[in-house]
Amino acid sequence: MLTRSRPLAGCSIAARQETFFTLAGKNKAIDWTFTLRYKASMKSIRRTIAIIELLLVLPAALFMTALFVRDIQPAPYQPAESARRIVEWFSARPHLGLGVLLIALPFAAFVIGCTTVLRSWANDAKFRRAILGALAAVCPHFAKVLIAGTTLLAGGILAIVALHMITD
Repeated sequence: MLTRSRPLAGCSIAARQETFFTLAGKNKAIDWTFTLRYKASMKSIRRTIAIIELLLVLPAALFMTALFVRDIQPAPYQPAESARRIVEWFSARPHLGLGVLLIALPFAAFVIGCTTVLRSWANDAKFRRAILGALAAVCPHFAKVLIAGTTLLAGGILAIVALHMITD
């Protein structure tokens, strides 16, 4: 290790360039290591965010499923009875059930998801290209996609109405 304050002051230009490129090469290797770690940690962060969002939405999904299942069979039978108990538990606790589990947690998942998607849109060129490519593929067939979506929605509504009429 050199102890001079300006270690390359007496060296030729070629020696300075060689030292610079050697140091740049070492720093580049260190940067690659940090870059790979950063990418790996970003993947784990996205997975963690996805799991957190799933957990935040899970109570509301359970309640909505219980609302549907309790009307499929008469009350004394098991799936409907368990669903009825879940709905009663939510309705007995309006502040916790309605306020927190059905409004606050899904809203938090919505905000986290929007923030993550917007951040990915701003920072990830591959993500932008993939979304724009999908939109470009759908645009010429927009009417057909709209008809298919409306048909699926109508089929779902008819299924819910038919189940409601069968159970009443």
